[in-house]
Amino acid sequence: MSTVLAFAPKPETVSELIDEYMAAYAGRDRSIGYRLSTWATLLGPVRLDAITDDHVFEALERFASEPARIWAGHDADGRTIYRRRADRKSPATVNRYHVALSAVFTWAMRKRRVAKTFENPCRKIERQKESPGRVRFLAEDERARLFEAARSARWPRLYALVLLAVTTGARRSELTGLRWADIDFDRAEAHVHETKNDEPKVLPLVPAVLDELRRFQAEDLAAFRIGMPSRRVFHSRVRPDVAYNFEPHWRQALKDARVSHFRFHDLRHTCASYLAQSGASLLEIADVLGHRQLTMTKRYSHLTTGTKKALTMRVLGELK
Repeated sequence: MSTVLAFAPKPETVSELIDEYMAAYAGRDRSIGYRLSTWATLLGPVRLDAITDDHVFEALERFASEPARIWAGHDADGRTIYRRRADRKSPATVNRYHVALSAVFTWAMRKRRVAKTFENPCRKIERQKESPGRVRFLAEDERARLFEAARSARWPRLYALVLLAVTTGARRSELTGLRWADIDFDRAEAHVHETKNDEPKVLPLVPAVLDELRRFQAEDLAAFRIGMPSRRVFHSRVRPDVAYNFEPHWRQALKDARVSHFRFHDLRHTCASYLAQSGASLLEIADVLGHRQLTMTKRYSHLTTGTKKALTMRVLGELK
């Protein structure tokens, strides 16, 4: 990415500042461009020497009042499908856009791209209160049916992917981004180089996952003898350098297993919920999921009641 030269003319409007920020951006958040393009539409012409928290507040209100676009899967060509919802955007969505704009102003102040007297107007606006978040995890009978349906799927690697998700708690993008070079069969580990938090992490692989991966490793060795380590584990049949679009097979598996109101991301919740019910602490669950802050992990706190009770009785139970 290019960087801003010290002698370059300073931006005068929000739109110009956003352009500079994106030119210098080296992060991995793929949604940042879309979010900032929205801000360029909402506040683009506003001059930086005139912008106030009122501008940001009013823009956030307009943005929040627009109908939300909800992801609804992919069409036959793999293109994303959205459906509209006739209500305001969620507080979580509004907060994400709020944070994105605030990051631009903070960067501008750090890089001296604004006047020394400039104050970040986003800091004067409170974040919206978010709901605890939806936690849907598989009951034992649902898990058994889904695993069986995944084993019978037309895409042979669906079961391995689902099992990986449940046993590691990794995100969808982290799993589909795995390459054979990332799999260490001797140490029973998978190395994730790109994560949402920009911090590499290691996924422990249970024996059942290793067995599944060995089967497909043999297949790929036969098909891709040259450059095989760089191939994706869950690759497209047509283009091995990109991830396979497994969405149709995933939805069919859910239907066959009679599992409703369930997303692939809920496999991550399933992993965390199973850990909580088995006595893992919130700190341990956060470490497995890769949460930077425990606030994200506290949604599973109600499942750790038994563990907290056992700890209290063991340490304090004899006090009188």
